[in-house]
Amino acid sequence: MNKILVVDDDQGVQMLYAGELSDEGYDVVTCGDGSRLMELIKKEHPDLVVMDMKLVKHDGVDLLQDIRNAFDHLPVILCTTYPSLRHHWKSLVADAYALKSSDLSELKLKIGEALDERKKSSPSKAKSMGRR
Repeated sequence: MNKILVVDDDQGVQMLYAGELSDEGYDVVTCGDGSRLMELIKKEHPDLVVMDMKLVKHDGVDLLQDIRNAFDHLPVILCTTYPSLRHHWKSLVADAYALKSSDLSELKLKIGEALDERKKSSPSKAKSMGRR
């Protein structure tokens, strides 16, 4: 079972994503504040991160840079309600983008694609990192 880390400061979004993604068969861990993000990634070993671009205390694109520096193999999907933020220069290293919506079909599709790509590109690395 793939593990997804959802990072969003809105508890309603966390609950929606956790419920929908759990129904799809994913193991979901949520985080409401980016201050523990790197520690949580080390502890939980997620297969993918879904992260809001605009967190109250942290900027999602800055956290994305931290993830890329420490875990370059980890797919990250940025979510936003602001489509123009997709073009922010720091966000270019994201694996995908999804607009926030109560309909998670776009996000689910992007998650599936990112996980498939990850399996194709580095199956031995994922196994060595203790991925499921």
